[in-house]
Amino acid sequence: MNRAKELAKRNLKRLKRKTRIRGKIAGTADFPRVSVFKSNKFISAQAIDDVAGHTLAHVDGSALKIASNKEGAIKAATIFAEKLKEAGIEQVKFDKNGYQYHGVVKAFADALRDNGIKL
Repeated sequence: MNRAKELAKRNLKRLKRKTRIRGKIAGTADFPRVSVFKSNKFISAQAIDDVAGHTLAHVDGSALKIASNKEGAIKAATIFAEKLKEAGIEQVKFDKNGYQYHGVVKAFADALRDNGIKL
């Protein structure tokens, strides 16, 4: 199997996991869903009210020049936790967006917990 087909298959599997997870998790204004996205270069996250269809807070690693590694995930989560607290949000539902819960995604979730956000 060549590299392009392998990547397409991997992305398709992640999208299937993502839709399966999204069928079980929905955010509200008081208890939003935090969706994490990571690329090879950057990490980003947003708190989403699925009832109204609005983003309540977000952090964009590409705009802040935060790399998609564990140290960058901790920086992004610290900034994101401050934005959540400014919006009056203390508790969220964590949506790992089809990614495995290890490495960068786990570091982001742990940093959110360390900054006082309940997952």
